[in-house]
Amino acid sequence: MTKNIMSKEEYLNKSKELNIPLEKPKVLNDTDFITVAKERRSVRQYDAEYVMTEEEIREILDIAIQAPSSSNLQPWRFLVIQDKQTQQELLPIANNQQQIVDASAVIAVLADIEGYKSAERIYGELVNKGIMKNEIKEPYVASIMHNYGNFSAEKALSVAMIDGGLVSMQIMLAAKAKGYDTVPMGGYDEAKFVDAFNVPENFKPVMLISIGKGTKAGFEKVRLPLDTVLTWNKY
Repeated sequence: MTKNIMSKEEYLNKSKELNIPLEKPKVLNDTDFITVAKERRSVRQYDAEYVMTEEEIREILDIAIQAPSSSNLQPWRFLVIQDKQTQQELLPIANNQQQIVDASAVIAVLADIEGYKSAERIYGELVNKGIMKNEIKEPYVASIMHNYGNFSAEKALSVAMIDGGLVSMQIMLAAKAKGYDTVPMGGYDEAKFVDAFNVPENFKPVMLISIGKGTKAGFEKVRLPLDTVLTWNKY
């Protein structure tokens, strides 16, 4: 039986029905977050002897995946490179940046351009939890499959990469909050990385993130004045 396909407007506005809070949003004291955001720096020098446990890395990633994503499709995928020999293999691919081997681990953030295929699983779980009614879920998922499945290659990549950027920032903030340092890296040969690490064709590299115990703080942040980058209402 053919499922009903919502118009784009219906599909986008239907998402309001997904949020059925039982209580008001929590009022948080944002002091700690502000401190973390301000103190996070790109750290390139690490204690090469420090070992992060799998549990610690998983905890940071579990926090990170609370990030928002387009239609909640969560297209991020992570390849954690923690074995020292494997980090050595990555070193020349990443332009011999020393943090690749000195950090406790390198997290490759990948974007799945076929992430929309998880829609049934994700929204089915909302039904199981009583958050969404099945009669809403069915056309909603059908609309996701139709809309995302018909994206151009360029559009699919753009959407997935934006979501990959969101989760990457959360990784770095979560790591800092847990006492670890990070540096995001785009300076690597993507083609060689994909080949050497057997990355599936539908997974596109977003960035590499070194994580561990920094031995020297990154340089002090210098930012353009807010008014240089801020415009109100229209350009």
